[in-house]
Amino acid sequence: MNLSLIDPFILAQDYPDTLTEKLRSGHATCLKFSHTGDYLASGRVDGTVVIFDIETNGVARKLKGHTRQIQSLSWSRCGRYLLTASQDWKCTLWDLQDGSRIRIVRFEAPVYIAELHPFNHLLFVASLFEDQPVLVDVSGKTPIKRILPSAPHRALPSNGEEVDPAVAAKQAAQDAKQSTCVTIFTAFGNHIIAGTSKGWINIIETETCTTIHSMRLCNGVVILLRLASNGRDLLVNSSDRVIRTVIMPDLSQLGIDLEPAAIKLNVEHKFQDVVNRLSWNHVTFSSTGEFVTATTYMNPDIYVWERSHGSLVKILEGPREELGVVEWHPGRPMVVACGLESGCVYIWSIISPQKWSALAPDFSEVEENVEYMEREDEFDVHPAEQVHQRRLDLEDEEPDAVTMDHVKGVDGEHAVPFSMPVLLDISDSESEEDIIAVGPGTMRRRTPGSGREGTDAEDSRASGAPRGSGRNRRR
Repeated sequence: MNLSLIDPFILAQDYPDTLTEKLRSGHATCLKFSHTGDYLASGRVDGTVVIFDIETNGVARKLKGHTRQIQSLSWSRCGRYLLTASQDWKCTLWDLQDGSRIRIVRFEAPVYIAELHPFNHLLFVASLFEDQPVLVDVSGKTPIKRILPSAPHRALPSNGEEVDPAVAAKQAAQDAKQSTCVTIFTAFGNHIIAGTSKGWINIIETETCTTIHSMRLCNGVVILLRLASNGRDLLVNSSDRVIRTVIMPDLSQLGIDLEPAAIKLNVEHKFQDVVNRLSWNHVTFSSTGEFVTATTYMNPDIYVWERSHGSLVKILEGPREELGVVEWHPGRPMVVACGLESGCVYIWSIISPQKWSALAPDFSEVEENVEYMEREDEFDVHPAEQVHQRRLDLEDEEPDAVTMDHVKGVDGEHAVPFSMPVLLDISDSESEEDIIAVGPGTMRRRTPGSGREGTDAEDSRASGAPRGSGRNRRR
């Protein structure tokens, strides 16, 4: 849409307010935008990954290789590679140029979440169920797995006193029971931020795989960690029903102007529902980091808070079902979320009324009909043969809808950014009747032929057959 046609007051709004679209291709369980926001990856309950084109809302590619539900998705910075983690204990690195699988890594436990390094698509970190997290290097033919610690870093007393052996033994026993639930890279990838089952936040060096700083953030389980686009704001969702924003230090200056002992994590805001005591399924930052968005447990609403004052600014209302993963578009006021029962992908955005007076300098909007005097040749009728010949000439031209114009780079040379080739022959065989809900969050496939009773009944009524005939009593 042309920006000149949009009301400038609408452009100034930074968060969506209306449910505008609904996408459907199988039963979606997790979502992730590419870094440019051109594509939306959707992991399904059957292990298939569907990539939607945001501009057309169409399916650009399907990736089939997993046999269980997709747990997490992670895009590379260039947008060409996609890492998927599934309940089949595998992580797969995909090349979206041709949809091939570059690497398949199998673990000894189910994978909670996996994330690619921000600058190296052949390096990722994975959190495992009841096991130590691992840093995986797939640059070679055989994956190299390095185990990351889950125990927090215990700093020595500042006064120089020795630690009581009994206290140290008790702390060691408690640390041994901890497990890492979520791991993410920092903005530059030099460090890994890990959240544990005891509410600790660990900062781990990527090169040495050692913990340099730990902080007890809460008493519950750290469920999810998200970094804002600036790399300095951390969003933490925990099982104590409180969402926290934490100000991170500039870890890129570690060893230059910052010592490990000087690292401090400062809690900025705490977001919670003090009235209904709602739990939060999934949380995310807005594209600019000014807003925090969360989906609620056993509730269809999406909460949007403003970080500057820590106040609730909007509750997005939509479908009457509980929502799971929520994501914010990296460049627009657009929010997407997947329904737990239906598996549909819902999109909230801003409906922009057009200003038609901006179409042309001499175009004006009138409140009532006015008399218009046409020019002498404005509405001339041309011969039918001439009109037919023009139509034939236009049909002979072959439109080119595939070739893309090259964009000049900063150095003057033609830089060709990666663009996913759109597959024009994708057959979307899934329908909303393939998977049905048998309970909140519980799905099963429909029995083949079970959905034909209504069709047979309508056919029999159309043909005049009695309702008690054997055709309608078929099971």
